[in-house]
Amino acid sequence: MTAAPGAFPLHGWDWLQLFGHFLLLSLLSVGGALTTAPEMHRYLVLQQRWLSETQFSSSITLAQAAPGPNILFVALLGWNLGMNSGGPLLALAGVALALTGILLPSTIVTHLASQWGHRNRHLRAVRAFKQGMAPVVIGLMLATGWILARTAHDAGPAWPLWLLTTATALLVWRTRLHVLWLLAAGALLGILGAV
Repeated sequence: MTAAPGAFPLHGWDWLQLFGHFLLLSLLSVGGALTTAPEMHRYLVLQQRWLSETQFSSSITLAQAAPGPNILFVALLGWNLGMNSGGPLLALAGVALALTGILLPSTIVTHLASQWGHRNRHLRAVRAFKQGMAPVVIGLMLATGWILARTAHDAGPAWPLWLLTTATALLVWRTRLHVLWLLAAGALLGILGAV
């Protein structure tokens, strides 16, 4: 199996580098693994070129459209890395390696920190830390959206995409409309060639 256009296959040492990078990213995934998507994009697509732009953005899009946790996009990234490197067996190994790397440290830290935070929830510093992290998480989510939108911009004119992005953000913010309806509407507009 050959790698996707614009992507290089991983070899021996590369897998260990990938695992180590995901272990580090796990410790930065405040607000969820999706907040580390910009750094994953920089590392996997721009620096190492192990994934194409299309593979990266489609992994996130498919995971967001599917029911289940947001972390599914990491499994799809691992799957695509393995498929680029040799086929389904390496893809399964890529899924296991990527998920273990991104989940293991953050799970341990979250467990320990939540126990400590619950015991010390009355402290002003704990309350301030929780409030201070909100803008950081929002900024990281905006960076993820920017990367996904920029990838789509390469395929055609940008203004319909930005209009749809703005409308979607307003609907999510001001209404209780379920996000799956918005994803379905976006998919329909894409099929019709409107965005």
